[in-house]
Amino acid sequence: MEVGALLDRCRRGDELAWEALVRTYQSKVYAITRHYLGDPEEAKDTAQDVFVRLYERLDTFSGGDTFNAWLLQMARNASIDRLRRIKARPPASDVEFDDAMIASTDDPERSAATEARERLVRRAVGLVGEKHREVLLLKDIHGLKIEEVAKLLGLPVGTVKSRSARARLELAAVLLRLDPSIHTEPS
Repeated sequence: MEVGALLDRCRRGDELAWEALVRTYQSKVYAITRHYLGDPEEAKDTAQDVFVRLYERLDTFSGGDTFNAWLLQMARNASIDRLRRIKARPPASDVEFDDAMIASTDDPERSAATEARERLVRRAVGLVGEKHREVLLLKDIHGLKIEEVAKLLGLPVGTVKSRSARARLELAAVLLRLDPSIHTEPS
């Protein structure tokens, strides 16, 4: 179903439409919050907060084609706010940052090779520099357009384009370092 129609149904109080909307976007929102927060529990709590805010602000959003970017910006902002609150009240022990999450579904029929490849990519993304990781996450993993990423990060489009290119190069270098058996086939 088209996002605009789904949002209209949500605004009219259709609970099934709200459930469909949440199911459609929950892995993307969680991946963003997990990227920023690292801790899975903090990320889950923040993702839930994002959906509460979304529900409260459904009437303020008008354009269906930019919903994905709007929601991911909301997730990013909520994560940054949570980080600020955490820094104001540091935890008893430091939480180690885990690899950046790649949104995926749990499909028990996936092959072991595919799972190993996904673990390798998650690990590699986690080792990429923060500025590049953020662009990879938003553009390549969540599929935002360059312009949307630029607006979300408050950067010029040219800067996002160059960071995207550098991020891919850095990711490739990290992947080769982690698994030297990876190679590109000549065309």
